[in-house]
Amino acid sequence: MARDPENIQREIEKTRDALAESLDALADRANPKTLIEGSKEQIAEKLADPKIKYTLIAVGTLVGLAVVRSIFR
Repeated sequence: MARDPENIQREIEKTRDALAESLDALADRANPKTLIEGSKEQIAEKLADPKIKYTLIAVGTLVGLAVVRSIFR
């Protein structure tokens, strides 16, 4: 069965548009700024967790006390 050239042209254009959308989406996802912003958000969410937040405060306090203690010895 022979295909109509106009139908073929429409299919080519539809495929080209879909490919262009896919490439735009990939370019946006691979953009370093987008990756950095996503990483910042993930880190902020993890640091907002009380378990992690208070553990880091405790560790920082212990390290600070150790430094102060070694200075005055």
